[in-house]
Amino acid sequence: MSRDDLKLSPVSSKDTVGVPATMSCTDVLARALVAFIAIGSPSFAQSQSAPMPANAQPKSYGEGWECNRGYRLDGEACLAIIIPENAYATNRTYGAGWECLHGFQEVDDTTCLEVIVPDGGYLDPSGKSWSCLRGYMQVDDRCLEIDLPPNAYLADRGYGAAWLCNRGYEVEGGTCVAIAVPENAFLNGSGYGKRWTCERGYYERDDTCEAVVVPENAYFDDASYGQGWKCNRGFAETDNGCTEIDLPDNAHLDRSGNGWECHRNFQRSQGRCLLND
Repeated sequence: MSRDDLKLSPVSSKDTVGVPATMSCTDVLARALVAFIAIGSPSFAQSQSAPMPANAQPKSYGEGWECNRGYRLDGEACLAIIIPENAYATNRTYGAGWECLHGFQEVDDTTCLEVIVPDGGYLDPSGKSWSCLRGYMQVDDRCLEIDLPPNAYLADRGYGAAWLCNRGYEVEGGTCVAIAVPENAFLNGSGYGKRWTCERGYYERDDTCEAVVVPENAYFDDASYGQGWKCNRGFAETDNGCTEIDLPDNAHLDRSGNGWECHRNFQRSQGRCLLND
């Protein structure tokens, strides 16, 4: 057999069954898709051609039908929406199809009961619940008036105590008692600890405010700790007040100005500055 005898000749239309010789792969896929749609189309057409039930109407767009207003779809039927007393139709395609009127609350998805507002309360904007008026507090299903003691005011907050004491008073046993402020002190407005602070120039001692005595060669110090004064620069604190610092040779005042240290290459020893070995 020669090489020419092995050449493939074109396939004629008679060599295959139902497939033209010149059909491409794309043509085959396209015909298969058309056949698939043709096979599946009867069920789609059946759903579109299903009989329209009572209380339904054709859709305003597209094919098919939809339930009339006041009815909702249940399977292939349109059932009437039963609206309970004190409710109204929502005309929505979802949900129960109704809602309770303002001032009524839905119960068990079947009825609308009136919201009972107790004395001292008001109906919330939602119309489904209530809240207590200012000056009242909720206890179970009631609004009880707040018993405000003397020297107190209502607390406008949704947590904690219903009332607070006026400035200068503190809570004690359900009442507001005056805060004892010693002489030369003032109220600091703190909610904890000492409710008063000594005036400038005074310091606290045994619940009183004593005057700060500033010794010679010192100045008043506003710090909240210490004795209320500090020595001037060049003076050191002693039992008798502020004593001038006697600098030894090869020394200088330190950063505080109230002590001394040796120059570099010197070390402190027994009140003197000695040269390093």
